[in-house]
Amino acid sequence: MSTHQPLLYDKLTVELERHIAGEVRFDPGSRAAYSTDASNYRQVPIGVVTPQTPDDAVAAVAVCRDNDVPVLSRGGGTSLAGQCCNAAVVLDWSKYCTRVHAVDTDNGTAVVEPGIKLDALNDHLAASGWMVGPKPSTHVSCTIGGMIGNNSCGSTAQAYGKMVDSVRALEILTYDGMHRWVGDADDAAVEQVVTAGGRAGELYGGLRSIISEYADDIRSRYPRIPRRVSGYNLDSLLPENGFHLAKALVGSESTLITVTRAEIDLVRRPAASALVLFGFDDIAAAADAVPAVLEHEPAALEGLDHRLVELEHSRRLAEQALHQLPRGHGWLMVQMDGHDQDDADHRAKALIEALQKVADCDAAVLDDPVRKKQVWAAREAGLGATAYPPVGPETHEGWEDAAVPPQRLGDYLRDFRALLDRYDYGTSSLYGHFGQGCVHTRIPFDLRTSQGIATYRRFAHDAARLVVDYGGSLSGEHGDGQSRGELLPIMFGQRVVDAFEKTKALFDPGNHMNPGKIVHPYRLDENLRFGTGYLPIEPATAFAYAEDGHRFSHAAARCVGVGKCRGDESGVMCPSYRATGEEHHSTRGRARLLFEMLQGDVITDGWASTEVRDALDLCLACKGCLSDCPVNVDMATYKAEFLFHHYRHRLRPMAHYSMGWIPLWARIAAVAPRAVNAVTHAPGLDAAVKAAGGVDAHRDLPRFAAQRFTRWWRNQPHRVGDRGPVLLWPDTFTNNFDPAIARDAVEVLQSGGFTVTVPERALCCGLTWISTGQLGVARKVLGRTLRALRPVLRAGTPVLVLEPSCAAVFRSDAPNLLHGNEDAHRLAAQTYTIGELLHRKAPDWHPSRTGGRAVVQPHCHQHAVLHYTHEKELLDDAGVDAQILDAGCCGLAGNFGFQRGHHDVSVACAEDKLLPALRDLDSETAVLADGFSCRTQISDLAGHCTPRHTASVLADAVRPRKEQQ
Repeated sequence: MSTHQPLLYDKLTVELERHIAGEVRFDPGSRAAYSTDASNYRQVPIGVVTPQTPDDAVAAVAVCRDNDVPVLSRGGGTSLAGQCCNAAVVLDWSKYCTRVHAVDTDNGTAVVEPGIKLDALNDHLAASGWMVGPKPSTHVSCTIGGMIGNNSCGSTAQAYGKMVDSVRALEILTYDGMHRWVGDADDAAVEQVVTAGGRAGELYGGLRSIISEYADDIRSRYPRIPRRVSGYNLDSLLPENGFHLAKALVGSESTLITVTRAEIDLVRRPAASALVLFGFDDIAAAADAVPAVLEHEPAALEGLDHRLVELEHSRRLAEQALHQLPRGHGWLMVQMDGHDQDDADHRAKALIEALQKVADCDAAVLDDPVRKKQVWAAREAGLGATAYPPVGPETHEGWEDAAVPPQRLGDYLRDFRALLDRYDYGTSSLYGHFGQGCVHTRIPFDLRTSQGIATYRRFAHDAARLVVDYGGSLSGEHGDGQSRGELLPIMFGQRVVDAFEKTKALFDPGNHMNPGKIVHPYRLDENLRFGTGYLPIEPATAFAYAEDGHRFSHAAARCVGVGKCRGDESGVMCPSYRATGEEHHSTRGRARLLFEMLQGDVITDGWASTEVRDALDLCLACKGCLSDCPVNVDMATYKAEFLFHHYRHRLRPMAHYSMGWIPLWARIAAVAPRAVNAVTHAPGLDAAVKAAGGVDAHRDLPRFAAQRFTRWWRNQPHRVGDRGPVLLWPDTFTNNFDPAIARDAVEVLQSGGFTVTVPERALCCGLTWISTGQLGVARKVLGRTLRALRPVLRAGTPVLVLEPSCAAVFRSDAPNLLHGNEDAHRLAAQTYTIGELLHRKAPDWHPSRTGGRAVVQPHCHQHAVLHYTHEKELLDDAGVDAQILDAGCCGLAGNFGFQRGHHDVSVACAEDKLLPALRDLDSETAVLADGFSCRTQISDLAGHCTPRHTASVLADAVRPRKEQQ
């Protein structure tokens, strides 16, 4: 880097801030968050711009042009071939440019901005009966602009084609400032543009000349298969295809233009569908059956092999769905659409009858929407299941989406498997969009040694030649980027590659648009995220990270970038991103910062980094990523680890001392709870208390109960049951704030025949110290608890924990923090929720049927670590019609929502889905929330609701029985 470059970037930053309304971010944290995508590559950007409008982007590109710096236009950042990382100014469209400008419901078209996510757009269109045709597995986070840039496909491409088939017209921006709509044009229209001259005339005339010179080469070298994504779509400019410039620019990966708006064709939502599952002896036999299935015009036709299923079983991904697969070692998933469910089912049964006449297979039909969704989730979990297999090395992209003619897929898979075996990559799973001949796999490339990288390089060239021999495409979905750019001459020949280079020179003569991708590409073994120079700091840590080889650097590099944390549709992950729309507030963005912190190139101050601290500040430690992330990134643990080191020997935020030490303050308050409540809620005094404790002024401090549960328990007669002892854990929140819940739990347990015991001394799980990164204190607290519980643990006595966050500490955090302590592992195995305990230890116990309706807001730790399955079964048993909300995090998340400066984000998280769902409830529907945080947030923000714990509802079902006795 020259000594003048920092001055240039300072000038660039100032000019961008002067000319655009969006955000301009050239700080180390932002650059770190955008340093890679979902690929093997890493290139730290010059800076990041988030335009507020398309015109903002036009102004930003003009400033970049004036300063002679490259530009990368980025959507969801989920690209697998390296096309979304570069040493350029990144335009991130996904925060603001998400508007739907027009929907023509008569003709099925829409005009949208490029940053809108696919699922968000389809939600917007739902009432009209229309939807976007292509649906990649990243549909929760991929943007329309990114889909256009990558020519995305997905499983629905079987029925609706690639993104190129959906594009009608594009509003494009060239690096030199031409900004106009382009679409299809007949000869007269093209001639009119050329005659008019100017930049548009130059482009149209130049493209017409390229097509004239290379038309025969394009016709002969472009494979005639449904999944040719590699290269530029110059075939869309051939005379027989109508000189459709918009379609020609689809899949150009920001190397030619930036898309500022798009007009796309929509498709009708299918009225009904049935999913047929076929089981075969192996995946090649499944592929052999593809041509016969295609005769029945399926809407989707996917394949998956036994390795993928075994990995998903071992990682408990989509487990319910996998039980529905018929016997076999290779499977086809076939969706048959119909005018109604009877029609879809009839078509499915006809397919089964026809296929079983020509192929040896078992079959099953699914038409239940829940079961179909489960199976599709299993297929979409492929990348997550295969990235970190429990046995063997991690896997990588690099040859993960080649496509061949579907009629030749079986033979190709046999030859490709032989190639994998020859290179000792034989553990790779094979799955994909078999109806269009597209095969996905992640391969255990060694990308950290010179020998391993050289082997990867040889394999890629051999694999490219194999695909071309079969008449296929190097990329059938994920694009060329850097992974396959240098291999394009093998597929297309030099003359077609020359045509690509001339097209690039015509649109971008200075090579400023995403340079080094597709045309004049970097080598496939350059800019590797790991590579031979990978040497992260390997710090000593408080947590063990056993699943990451006891290496924090491996944990920080675990994210594979698919961006599920950037979705808005379902699950818990990632509430702060949903509230802010900021990349560095997503699980992925935070993981990138931690990775770069250990690299030390961009973020140079390690644990002292303010950039990492600020990115983690709005992490709610909800643990949603632990379950919802495809590769189980555990950002709550990483945050606690970072805070532990960052504030070591330094003054902490006051909330760490107030909320972080709440177990101690609660014990003190128990001496005179009424007096403490009077002080903390008195006008004037409450503000002073909150200010001193770093608590947000908008929050009401929780009131201490008049009598702790443990004090009440000392005066109760202890009944002996015939099922043996259960230790009821008096967590800080239940014991001090909601003791009635623990009393209800005692009633339920005694009704179930258990002998209830309670610790005789004050103990704690250490949750609040863990969440604030005070891990030294947490260790001591947990050690004290384990010593006190030693007799219980050695006896195998179940430990019932009513507060989900405390149960999650015992189940997950404690074994990680005290790794190797056998009592910590015993406690993890002996910790139960009330539903688990009654299901496993009292399976013949049933509550009385009380009836009624309820909605359930699961605590995030319940969702991520514990699950609510058995509680739901008990509610069903009691006749309670309980709906489990998929409303994400409530936003309070322990100390998070109380901390000064977090209130707006906390409320925004609740307003995302939870509060709207609660506002729609009638007065007869109960609200259940086992987490203290959830109940507090609901009580504070939805005043008409009085949330209850599941134990209290079960106690209601027990009391009529007692009265009868």
